[in-house]
Amino acid sequence: MGVSRILGIDPGSRVTGYGVIDSARNQHQYITSGCIRTQQKAFPDRLGEIFDGIRAILQQTQPTQVAIEQIFVANSALSALKLGQARGAAITAVVTLDLPVHEYTPRAVKQSLVGSGGATKEQVQHMVRILLARQQKMSLDESDALAIALCHAHTYQTRQKLKLPI
Repeated sequence: MGVSRILGIDPGSRVTGYGVIDSARNQHQYITSGCIRTQQKAFPDRLGEIFDGIRAILQQTQPTQVAIEQIFVANSALSALKLGQARGAAITAVVTLDLPVHEYTPRAVKQSLVGSGGATKEQVQHMVRILLARQQKMSLDESDALAIALCHAHTYQTRQKLKLPI
């Protein structure tokens, strides 16, 4: 098993978190993370910003795999639709470069890192900082994206060991 560079994406219509790690066996190395903060007022323009932002990150970091959070039930139908569209803009940016996209529920990500599907964002962030040996301050959107990347790394490595399809 070689090194995999994994981009994790925590989609949002106003703030999309991203995190990139290198992963080999059970070793994970932080590469970069941040947030795409949309500036436009018109929703279609914000989707374009998400698409362009993800494309730029893909070109800068050259990941071999991408993991993204699946949609969860939001507070309202409108919120869920906007989140789905933001997710779609991010996924479209990835698939135009022929990269595989792996999807994980928020519960699966929390379970993978903290051991409880009901963990808080702060608990997830704490585990991300421990697993990646990061003392620097990061936003919850960044730590969520890094958590998604770590969840995929764990899942990918387990499936490889068991010789299951990935």
